[in-house]
Amino acid sequence: MKFILGMIAACALSVTTTDKEFQPLFNGKDLTGWQGMGGPMTNWEIKDGVLSCTGKAGSAWLATKEEFANFELQLEYNIPENGNSGVFIRAPKNGAPWVTGLEIQVLDDYGPKWKGLKPAQFTGSIYAVQAPSQRVTKKAGEWQTMRIRCNGDQCCVWINGNCIIDANLTKLAPKAKNVTGLKRTQGFIGLQNHASPVHFRNIQIKRLK
Repeated sequence: MKFILGMIAACALSVTTTDKEFQPLFNGKDLTGWQGMGGPMTNWEIKDGVLSCTGKAGSAWLATKEEFANFELQLEYNIPENGNSGVFIRAPKNGAPWVTGLEIQVLDDYGPKWKGLKPAQFTGSIYAVQAPSQRVTKKAGEWQTMRIRCNGDQCCVWINGNCIIDANLTKLAPKAKNVTGLKRTQGFIGLQNHASPVHFRNIQIKRLK
C-alpha cells in the first residue's frame, strides 16, 4: 500500500509544481545551449518561438549541451499526420539514443501509417520498453503537452495532463536488456529527427536534487 501511495504522490507532485521553478531550455530565438548529434543542424529551423524539424533526412538530432540526471521536463509539441519523432532523455553522445539512452515517443497515434504498431511504440511510451497506460493524444496538427519526470530510477510521463507512465527503470531493465539506457543515471536531453516534420515550443526544465 505504501508503494502505491508513493507512486500516486509522484504523479500528483508534477501536477502541482509551479512553472516558476522551471528554466527555459529553448530561448525561442536560436539554438543556444543545443548541439547537433550525428550530422549538421540544417534540418532544424526557428520561427515565431517554435523549433521545427523540416523532416528532411540526413540531419542531426538535437541534444542539450548540458547533461541532466534528475529532472522534470515540460514542453509542447505539434506533429502532422503520420508524423514520428521523440524526446530523448539521459542520452549519451554515442550510439542510438533510443537504445543507449531512452526515448519518450512522439507520434501521430491515429495516423493510418501506424496501425500495426505495438503499444510500447505509441506517444508517451518509453519506446520499445513500456507502453502508456492510456491513449490521450489529440489529432494531428494540434498542440499537445508532454511532461517527463526522472528522479533516480523512477520515470513518469504525462501527455495533455494525464499520467500515462509511472515506471521503475531498474525493474524494467531485465525485461529489455538491449535498451542499455535503462541503467543510465544521466545524459543529454534530445529531440529526434525521424525524417518527419515536428514542432516544439516552450521547452523548460527543472533540476531535481
